[in-house]
Amino acid sequence: MHSFTKKSTYFFATALAVAIATSPVTAAAAEPLVLNSAAVNANPDVLAEAPALQAWHEKMKKAGPPAAGCFHASYPSANWEKVTCGPRPTYRSSRPVLPSAVARSLSREEVKPQTVGNGTDYAAQAAGIIQSATGSFPVVSGVKSEKGVNVLFGGSMSNGTIGANQYTLQLNTDINASTTACAKLGYGSCNVWEQYLYSTDAYTDGTHPMAFIQSWVFPSQADYDSAGCPASAGWDDATDSSGPACVHNSNGVSTPQFAISQLANMKLAGSASSSGNDVVTLTVGKDVYADKVSDSTVFAAIWWKQAEFTLVGNGGGSQASFNKGSSVSVKLAINDGGTHAPTCLGPDGHGSTGETNNLTLGKCTASAGTAAASPYIQFTASN
Repeated sequence: MHSFTKKSTYFFATALAVAIATSPVTAAAAEPLVLNSAAVNANPDVLAEAPALQAWHEKMKKAGPPAAGCFHASYPSANWEKVTCGPRPTYRSSRPVLPSAVARSLSREEVKPQTVGNGTDYAAQAAGIIQSATGSFPVVSGVKSEKGVNVLFGGSMSNGTIGANQYTLQLNTDINASTTACAKLGYGSCNVWEQYLYSTDAYTDGTHPMAFIQSWVFPSQADYDSAGCPASAGWDDATDSSGPACVHNSNGVSTPQFAISQLANMKLAGSASSSGNDVVTLTVGKDVYADKVSDSTVFAAIWWKQAEFTLVGNGGGSQASFNKGSSVSVKLAINDGGTHAPTCLGPDGHGSTGETNNLTLGKCTASAGTAAASPYIQFTASN
């Protein structure tokens, strides 16, 4: 049982969080840590310190780790603790694939609907070059369980990691025909893509939940035939029926395997700097995890204009299946150096990942930034 003093603090913080979220002056700026009653009941200690914890999250994200590598920090400390990076993840996302004739010929009972992902999602189109983006779930209701399942994907079954609490948080850039990146990677023509990821099992063995960065290059067929994948360390051939592809995973920062019950307390951020490094940052309650790597992998800092944030299956075109009655509010804040509202792109034909979930998208709204908060898009996905 909580003491009377602790209860008082708890209910005061609850009222404060709701007041901030509904105030006409601060609603656009606020990013409340938790608003849904299920998450409140699960984490009263976290909510009681919500304003200070939110400020700490932002401070740690903006400051970033002091050097390349893997780091962890716990509230209220402002010091990043360097930790040993986990093994290079074997996790692999999939790019969107249009249904094949085989898939179209199957009955409706045999084809599971893929309502979010695989080319159906919202993306934020920035006014300038995106320097960083942060995805969060301000309101979560009715979510009791999540299960990773394999579904029909491009005419065959997906090959993701399946089971309870198997999912990925994905913060994805657009797929871009960057001449600078292509030239640096040794190609005359290509497309590049970067993903900031948290996977509940990034090594497909049940024991390696990680946050990391996955980089892609899709060379032209002629360039691929003559040069193959980049010769630098860490690149793997991921060519499939959609064409030539090469993938590079950073080493991952190891984390606990967070159950879906923690969803309202989770944020995933990614940043790209042309003069430094790219950083993936995962914050969950009072803990923050970060992995800092070189921006020169695909040079996202010079071309990143669109961002997608989603929770989907754990790689390989798989699906995150939520229980019936789930509703999740998805917020994607971007920093492009200005305050102009981004554009909501989609849902048809947008989003850059092939993984899916079983939720249906609601309306997307966009809001301008203020002196205290970044511009953002927000929408609800539910079933």
